[in-house]
Amino acid sequence: MGIRIVQLGSPRVPGEGIRLGTVRRPPRGVAKADYARLNYYDLWLPELAPSAQLLRWARSQPLTGRRWEIFARRYRSEMSRAPASHMLELLAALSGQTNLSVGCFCDDERSCHRSVLRDLLAQAGATLV
Repeated sequence: MGIRIVQLGSPRVPGEGIRLGTVRRPPRGVAKADYARLNYYDLWLPELAPSAQLLRWARSQPLTGRRWEIFARRYRSEMSRAPASHMLELLAALSGQTNLSVGCFCDDERSCHRSVLRDLLAQAGATLV
């Protein structure tokens, strides 16, 4: 049992469980009925995505070095407040009972909020795969 961190749209692995999309906006030009079929996500969980304001700031310039550190700190701050903190606790508790996948569309996890989300889930006590 556990949580797998994935890139949305990537092929699913056997037993990965329900795929949760932790993105601010759903995929453009894709019918809602096709999200799961196209390996985007089964359920949308925007509460664990960076805020629209933080995303605008992050996309205004390359997210490297000091800017990445600032982004990660701000995202952690957003996730420390309800309802996000409650969602993290819930996912951590569920990770001991079932398989889940959590993800985002970004190509490189190293410069994506899902790398920070991985750390936050681990700090909440989640079992990570």
